[in-house]
Amino acid sequence: MDNRQGLVQIYRWLRQYGNNDSHSGNASFRQGSRIWVTPTGACADTLSADDLVDCPLDGPCGEDASLDGSLHQQVYRHNQSARAVLHSHGPYTVAATLNGDDFAPLDFEGQYYFPRVPVISLDYDRYLAESPIAVAEVLAHYPVMVVRGHGVYACGETLNLAYKWTCSLELSAKTAVIARQL
Repeated sequence: MDNRQGLVQIYRWLRQYGNNDSHSGNASFRQGSRIWVTPTGACADTLSADDLVDCPLDGPCGEDASLDGSLHQQVYRHNQSARAVLHSHGPYTVAATLNGDDFAPLDFEGQYYFPRVPVISLDYDRYLAESPIAVAEVLAHYPVMVVRGHGVYACGETLNLAYKWTCSLELSAKTAVIARQL
């Protein structure tokens, strides 16, 4: 499977398994000095590889690129090993981190993969201006992080690894929410 089709498949899975609604989140992969990113307002149910927007790593993304296009570019600039970036809105992760505190998984797998998940707060009015550097600086040191009240950003050396971090965090957050209810 080529990376463009792989990105579309993972973007669909993020919706299918409840990490995004039909038109939320975004995703990209890096290929040399270029990135392929989902378009603004992409529908996970109908997205095709031909819909992805080709952007330079350095320079402005095309006008159809996700509003987070510049954020994806910054993550790749700050983390040379990153080849994929995923942004999702996992409801358990968002709920478990609304207090703004870093998230510490309770479950074994979560502790093994990421004993601490950084959570940052960004003002809605300045989100587009501040998020690219803020998120990239965190993802230079961690595979996954959360913007409080907004969602998850994960990066990896492969699309599959970024997807793994996203799904593992959501399951850890779900486990923590259930444990608090018991």
